[in-house]
Amino acid sequence: MNPAGDDRTAHRRQLAGQVRLTQHTYCSYLQQTRYPHTSRPAAQHPDQLYPNQPVRESNPMRVDGGDSDPGVLVQTAQSRVYLAAGETVTLSLRAVDAHGAALPLVVTRALAQGMAAQGARPAPRVTLAFSQADGGHWRATFAPHAGALAGFHGTIRSEVRFSVNGRAGVVLFDVIYSPELPAVWAGAPNEAIGADALEFTLPLDVRLAGRYVVSGRIDDALGRPFALASFNELLGQGMQAVALRVHGKLLHDADPAPPLPLVLRDVEGYLLRENADPDRLLLARREGPVLVSRTLSLAGVPDHAWQSEERSRYLAEYAKDRAAARERLAAFDPAATLPPMDCSEPGLVQ
Repeated sequence: MNPAGDDRTAHRRQLAGQVRLTQHTYCSYLQQTRYPHTSRPAAQHPDQLYPNQPVRESNPMRVDGGDSDPGVLVQTAQSRVYLAAGETVTLSLRAVDAHGAALPLVVTRALAQGMAAQGARPAPRVTLAFSQADGGHWRATFAPHAGALAGFHGTIRSEVRFSVNGRAGVVLFDVIYSPELPAVWAGAPNEAIGADALEFTLPLDVRLAGRYVVSGRIDDALGRPFALASFNELLGQGMQAVALRVHGKLLHDADPAPPLPLVLRDVEGYLLRENADPDRLLLARREGPVLVSRTLSLAGVPDHAWQSEERSRYLAEYAKDRAAARERLAAFDPAATLPPMDCSEPGLVQ
């Protein structure tokens, strides 16, 4: 046995691990921050690509008393969860057996009520009118702005009671409603090539100043999601501009390159209300295509990595850590093989 040799081997392994870790940290951050937070590949945000798709669920029938009937599946759908002032939501339900065959369902009562904060005065209730449609579906359209809940801000819960084969059940639908538009879209969007990105600018008439968070989806000419563009800035009252950018390097890095023109679609946003509940006032959404780009070639579109004070500062710190780890290993074992410094390949300490 050679305790001294074992200790030396363990220490060398530890130093080599530090080199690998600092190399990985530096290179990963360098790679992941080539594009700004506001312009990211669509593949990184699959849950945000189709915000206007209905929310669908299928669960065993919930019966009075809290039990459930696994022999009856209740399929529910709602067209959206967040509602800006003036928007509506469509709710639907149907019952099927374990084989998917429709079962006779009858809606017996449907009420919507705002979920008031604890200790607050109860919010009004409104009745929802469900009607039977094809395939055993029952549907209702709920418009909070058109009734007693027009001024309510927050979660509105719809309790729908029904019966299937004489047995009573219940389902719940929740929507989050904003009774006031903090800003309105005010004019046609336009496009320009900026210093580092292809920019889609949307005019916005701001009624309430504050921090606005807006997002839009960018598809290629074949309708395939390419990028998620976002905006997060303070805006004052009056006419303002919301710029949704597709970073130039993101376009140039794509392999294969996206067929042009690009299409901006499904824009949504809100005014962030800090230290408040609910924490946002919603903008009216812009569903479907909003702007088709005039840019048909990447010629003239900038092709350089994103730069910012924060990125430079972090890279400098990670570079210091990487250099220090390499120096410690080299001092301990001058014969060690180190990874390349340029992140061209992972590299391993031998």
